[in-house]
Amino acid sequence: MISKNKQKMLRQLESKKHRLSTGLFVAEGPKVVGDLLAIGPAETLIATEEWAAQHPDVKAKEWISVSEDELRRVSFLQHPQQVMATFALPCHEEDTEEAVHHITNELCLALDSVQDPGNLGTIIRIADWFGIQHIYCSSDTADAYSPKVVQATMGSIARVQVNYTNLCHLVDQLPKDTPVYGTVLDGDDLYNTSLTPNGLIVMGNEGKGISSEMASRLTHRLLIPPYPAGRATADSLNVAIATAICCAEFRRRLSSSFIVHRS
Repeated sequence: MISKNKQKMLRQLESKKHRLSTGLFVAEGPKVVGDLLAIGPAETLIATEEWAAQHPDVKAKEWISVSEDELRRVSFLQHPQQVMATFALPCHEEDTEEAVHHITNELCLALDSVQDPGNLGTIIRIADWFGIQHIYCSSDTADAYSPKVVQATMGSIARVQVNYTNLCHLVDQLPKDTPVYGTVLDGDDLYNTSLTPNGLIVMGNEGKGISSEMASRLTHRLLIPPYPAGRATADSLNVAIATAICCAEFRRRLSSSFIVHRS
């Protein structure tokens, strides 16, 4: 049975203020909780007897057995899935030197004021799929550890490091030959542009796109072209879908050995 104090604490974790003050975030469902348990123990694990019986070796500082009805009362999901848990917020904040090292040697993502939790969670999941381990977010991007974002990652939050920083300052610290890509409506065709296996792909706000300050720092302006050209179409793509298309094309070039290094 779950106490009223524990219920209150869990509900408060919907707020970023309380996540920061407690150092905890919430995850729900066998997939998300399972992926996070694979890298470390839970602080509190709340599960039905059925789930607990199937996972007797799970590590948690506190176990609470609940009925389906009790789980439903504390869950953030419309349809709770047997288990929820709290985990310690990760302490992997990078300094600028570390970030520069990753960007100059790997392909990384930057999110410039992405606001929708579902979009952010999906982008983290996309990054995981395409082997992108580092995402750099502007301070006004949605919080990666809100319940909605964590759920939308479907466990990828366990494998992708999300850092919040001043993006313009970060880009200004990069070596001059480091590619900084961004999707803009007046860019060059993604499919006919030389791409590199390292650098930064910048994705912008859902309504406004990449900020003017960041756009001025792009070294490669990319366009995902509509098809066929010249046909009346949607004004833009959803930012998560655009991220998936860009990541897929970068990785396709790498796997096909079509990369032109440091163009």
